Amino acid sequence: MSSAAPVVWARTVAEVQRTLAAASRSGTPVVTRGAGTGLVGGADAGPGTIVLDLSRMNRVLGIDPVDGVARVEPGVVTAALDRAAAAHGLMYAPDPGSVTTCTIGGNVATNAGGLRGAKYGVTRDSLLALDVVLADGTLLHAGHDTVKGVVGLDLVGLIAGSEGTLGVVVGATVRLLPRPLRTATAVAYFATAVEAAAASAALATAGVRPAVLEFLDGKTLRAIDGLRGTGHADRGDALLLVQTDGFGAEEELEVAAAVLARSAQEVTTATDPAAAAELFAARRDALPAIEAKGPVLIEDIAVPRSRLAEAVAGVAAIAAATGADVYVFAHAGDGNLHPIIRSGPGDATRAAEEIFALALKLGGTVSAEHGVGLVKRPWLERELGPGALDLQRRIKRLFDPAGILNPGKAI
Repeated sequence: MSSAAPVVWARTVAEVQRTLAAASRSGTPVVTRGAGTGLVGGADAGPGTIVLDLSRMNRVLGIDPVDGVARVEPGVVTAALDRAAAAHGLMYAPDPGSVTTCTIGGNVATNAGGLRGAKYGVTRDSLLALDVVLADGTLLHAGHDTVKGVVGLDLVGLIAGSEGTLGVVVGATVRLLPRPLRTATAVAYFATAVEAAAASAALATAGVRPAVLEFLDGKTLRAIDGLRGTGHADRGDALLLVQTDGFGAEEELEVAAAVLARSAQEVTTATDPAAAAELFAARRDALPAIEAKGPVLIEDIAVPRSRLAEAVAGVAAIAAATGADVYVFAHAGDGNLHPIIRSGPGDATRAAEEIFALALKLGGTVSAEHGVGLVKRPWLERELGPGALDLQRRIKRLFDPAGILNPGKAI
């Protein structure tokens, strides 16, 4: 095999098998690639590496509305799967921020989350079975095509989030859920970001389980206002977006709104889809508004929900100490913060490192849904401990003895 860096655009499982078998014989590294929406360098490939692109394996192979499952290839765009499920009154719950472009294979690789993670979890929670090509070209079917299955070790859970270091996912059986017939939405504005974060934690003890619970800080609101000409920052220095769903959506939102009203300056609710879309607009505009100011470093940590307010305050203190221009929005329902650090002012690298350290200090993680890739690999031992990290690397060697699968990433 040549020392050049070829790209293989696979269309079939057999082509993936042949590629990996040849790479295994020659000891050539292989990096699997989907839509390229990753944020931590997980699909970066150096010289002499085969780039295995799965974007052309993009078929929804079947949807069974009775069993509530779909069989898909890895190159299926996540939003396309959800649209296909909608035709049967179902939904695919995970919805990463790049849902209109990212693919199921990449979602599995990073165990991606999204706005609905507060209620429906991350990609692993919607996986039933995976077809995986191992480093030597062997095809493995892991998991069960049934909703329930407890026989054997959970290889699906192990492969999800492994970022292409254990095998190449060439097919998935995913769980589909009934599409909610009703949704209800509220936006609450707060005087401070810490008050907003505390209010999101209060919802957890009020018997409320929102499908969406999002947080935006004042700097983010001001960026949105600058981009769209809106007046969010005039109404508060932080925002919480809450959406409930299902048959009791309106009743559940009433409880949530009452909790928010204890500390919010203003609460607005909507049950009409068009009005709800207007309330969602600020959240959708958050990252584009910040990026409009210039290049950014998009970070990703998570802390226990009970410590979200401490995390928000801590990030603000780090920004002040380093002079970095930091904006924060969050999937508040599961404690997942996205500190966005704008390049230029202050020490962005030092700010990012201190934010990672803050996450661990608060009992959290340096990566909630973006993965580890290259960027966060130096933090693995500090978060996992040497024993757990050594065990994971031994498992990697069992799956990939020659170390050809995405070397130097994730583990």
